[in-house]
Amino acid sequence: MKNILIIEDEKPLARFLELELTHEGYLVETCHNGLDGLHKALQAHFDFILLDLLLPQLSGLEVCRKIRAAKTTPIIMITARDAVMDRVVGLDLGADDYLTKPFAIEELLARIRSLERRMVPLMQPAAVNYVIGDLTLNPDTHRVHRANLPIALSLREYELLKYMMEHQDSAIPRNQLLNEVWGYEFDGGTNVVDVYIRYLRAKLDDAHPVKLIHTIRGFGYALRHP
Repeated sequence: MKNILIIEDEKPLARFLELELTHEGYLVETCHNGLDGLHKALQAHFDFILLDLLLPQLSGLEVCRKIRAAKTTPIIMITARDAVMDRVVGLDLGADDYLTKPFAIEELLARIRSLERRMVPLMQPAAVNYVIGDLTLNPDTHRVHRANLPIALSLREYELLKYMMEHQDSAIPRNQLLNEVWGYEFDGGTNVVDVYIRYLRAKLDDAHPVKLIHTIRGFGYALRHP
């Protein structure tokens, strides 16, 4: 049974989400401020975290940043802000998805199911590591290494890198990455692909003289070894 942590200061909304998710078969715990939520998220195991952006004591963005520095638990950001930059900042800090209030419970459940599908390893008799240069990705363990050093990625970062490694040496359009990695109708006007490419570059390329992620100007990106 999957368990979910709700970090939401609006108690009526938190209670509503708790009841609906419990009815769907999830185990649910709730916190009403950022500090308690962060402590709970770091001390216990959760399969998903629903995180409000505006929280007392510690902001949702700071909570997200601190959780992502320690864990890869999928995070769905819940926000009353509909501005593109607010969404991008949350995604840039490691959130895997976001919902803008008000939202239908059916949409939340669909987002959770979408993340669940991405978390289930493909049933393969003998999965082969993806390798490019000194970068390796193991699809069974979801572990990524460069120069034999482990690299911690969020679920969305991992999916983006895996897709690019599956299509290494190819120039991949931005809209193709958006459609294949995010897996649902996403606002094409945002620059979320560029944000996550920058995030991957910081983790994969910045500390190494040989760069693997390349920009194809006016088109998209390619993962290739020079």
